[in-house]
Amino acid sequence: MAVVNRRGAQRIRNGHPWVFRSDLERAPAVAAGFVRVEEYTGAPLGFALWSPQSEISLRHVSADASRAPDAAWWHEQLRTAIARRAPLATESNAYRLVHGEGDGLPSLVVDRYGDALVVQLLSAGVNAWTETIVASLQELTGCTGILARNDPAARDREGLPREVRLLHGDVPRVIEVVEHGVRYLAAPWDGQKTGAFLDQRENRVLIGSLARGRALDCFAYHGSFALHLADRAEHVTAVDISAPALARVHEHAQRNGLTNIEPVEGDAFDVLRAWYREGRRFDTIVVDPPAFAKNRNAIEGALRGYKDINLQAMRLLAPGGLLFTASCSFHLSRGLFFEMLQEASADSGRRFALRAITGQPLDHPELITVPETGYLKGALLEAMG
Repeated sequence: MAVVNRRGAQRIRNGHPWVFRSDLERAPAVAAGFVRVEEYTGAPLGFALWSPQSEISLRHVSADASRAPDAAWWHEQLRTAIARRAPLATESNAYRLVHGEGDGLPSLVVDRYGDALVVQLLSAGVNAWTETIVASLQELTGCTGILARNDPAARDREGLPREVRLLHGDVPRVIEVVEHGVRYLAAPWDGQKTGAFLDQRENRVLIGSLARGRALDCFAYHGSFALHLADRAEHVTAVDISAPALARVHEHAQRNGLTNIEPVEGDAFDVLRAWYREGRRFDTIVVDPPAFAKNRNAIEGALRGYKDINLQAMRLLAPGGLLFTASCSFHLSRGLFFEMLQEASADSGRRFALRAITGQPLDHPELITVPETGYLKGALLEAMG
């Protein structure tokens, strides 16, 4: 049994599942897995996943003190999470089935790519239930393979090894994703995240439906935004610093029968500055950089980077043009994100209207009591002159 102090108990009652080591009055003398939790007063708090070596010692999962979570509990929770994604099956064959704390299953991520699943077990507590989770996923989804992408740094803090290994069946090195009619390849074994950036799916569709004229995709990676832009834009320029990534952009364009995408290799900051000096303009621009703020200490530098690249994009946008810009940095709050955009707009000397504010899609639920479940924020801006 774990006994928590007043602060830890209040955190649970306020809807946040994490209890830190400093809030433990008594730590369980058992291996990682589920443990009963009580307040220091003796009041029952239900059950939590226990991680002996982690700073986040407990991840609360159930307030029902009368039922210890077991294989049947896992099956019920997974079935509920998967059912929430039912509407997505008609739009794409790739989406998230379990979003950790957002689905009440802390530290567990499950992504679907066609008939294959990719999982991440990011705490010692959830890792102890690997076999049970895999068995339930097989039964609930009928998948042909399950791959563990257990390579995030979070596992270091849990005393767990980083590894990529097959848990069931077969998972191909590349899998074709069909997303609202657009086709691209995901790389579950060694691609970004679990194989692709599934969280931007709806944002790609949004800006793709509005694209026109000459379009620019900054930090294009494998071109998933560019592919959606190309359906309506006359010409799309996809900028990325990685030549191998741009080779995949070319391959994806061919896969979709598109001839209006031009890959350009270079640092987006330098390229956009050079094009501004040359007088180039674009009617539609996407700015979707990698996370500049990896931790709280990096926020100041990250804000300079975000402001700089958005300022360059604003300068390149033609009158009446649209800019979709996003940040996937959890440590950069929505407030700071929009303050940055205000400053960039002011420095550009132009007026921009806010046309839409975007967040995370249905399969990446953000809980208002658990800020750590939310990281993606975006804005659609129109140049007013």
